[in-house]
Amino acid sequence: MTLPRPIGAREQKLIELYSHCEFGMTPRMFYSKWCVSYEQISVICSRSPSTVRRWFRRGKNCRYPTQDDLRHLAIMDFLFEHFEEIPDELRNLLCPRNE
Repeated sequence: MTLPRPIGAREQKLIELYSHCEFGMTPRMFYSKWCVSYEQISVICSRSPSTVRRWFRRGKNCRYPTQDDLRHLAIMDFLFEHFEEIPDELRNLLCPRNE
């Protein structure tokens, strides 16, 4: 078993940068940019299709996505836009294949 790695000045700066990162995309923005279904959005965000449908409703039956949901959509948007530009080694670290 290996010991945890210490946090230095570099890691502290990265924590500070990350803590102020507002990386997110609303479901409406994602849906208007990409030709996806509510079911596909539900898979991206690990939510039920009925929850995703409520994100697009208005009135008393509407629901609001969490910050995690917004982040998932932004990451998927980023991957749609830049996947081929990501080096294979980094791509495999980000999205390891379960083979």
